Amino acid sequence: MGMALPVEVLRLQTEISRMQRASARVTALPVHDALAPLFPEGGLRPGAVYTLDPAASLLLALLAEPSRAGSWCAVVGMPELSAEAAEAAGVDLSRFALVPEPGDRWLAAVSAIAEVFPVVAVRPAGSPRDAEVARLTARLRDRGGVLLVTGPWPQAEATLHLEDPVWSGLGEGHGLLTARTVTVSSSGRRSPVPKRVRVQLPGPQGAPVAVSRPALVPAVVPVPAAEERIDAAAAERAERARAVLARAEQKTRAARRGLAAVG
Repeated sequence: MGMALPVEVLRLQTEISRMQRASARVTALPVHDALAPLFPEGGLRPGAVYTLDPAASLLLALLAEPSRAGSWCAVVGMPELSAEAAEAAGVDLSRFALVPEPGDRWLAAVSAIAEVFPVVAVRPAGSPRDAEVARLTARLRDRGGVLLVTGPWPQAEATLHLEDPVWSGLGEGHGLLTARTVTVSSSGRRSPVPKRVRVQLPGPQGAPVAVSRPALVPAVVPVPAAEERIDAAAAERAERARAVLARAEQKTRAARRGLAAVG
């Protein structure tokens, strides 16, 4: 019996450690595979706030996968954003809500929606007070929700920017824009060195498409042998001589025509 107690205690300690590690692991909300490298967990961290450039394509791309995976999403304070655009970007409209004009009580609307919606996006209509930010942050952590803000926000988990946009689809003065290739960068407290991906956003079908970066191959300039250089120089001199002769022949023909006209 004297040896059984330490063994049992060791087993319990091992089990507690295993449970603590499991509870420490965070199940991130999914994002599209093309955007996953931007996030340390491979997706949106529950309880976190992300700030974005004011680009509807990036916002909708981040909302699409959570909605398709079963999470309700809401957008607050963006009257120009339509359900049609959200559907074209892959958002499941059966789990999507729009609050286009919340008025001065936009923060109260966000707080109320965050009680039941796992993902909330907002364009702030003003600067919230520190106490309001602290209450909303605590609510997000308690509920495991995610807040996407198009604009500045204190203590954000990460900030996502769009860089170097290039549109494709137009030909020589005609055609339709079909896709835009951009670099999306992400930097934050846990990722001080920016992470970057090159994607089509939107892609031809609406959803983002990863664009592989071509490998940089050093240019190799062949050095001609001595005989080849001599032959090239001779050919160049011969070409110049032919050009001189051609001009001389043209002048001779012109002079003969002039004499014939006088005679």
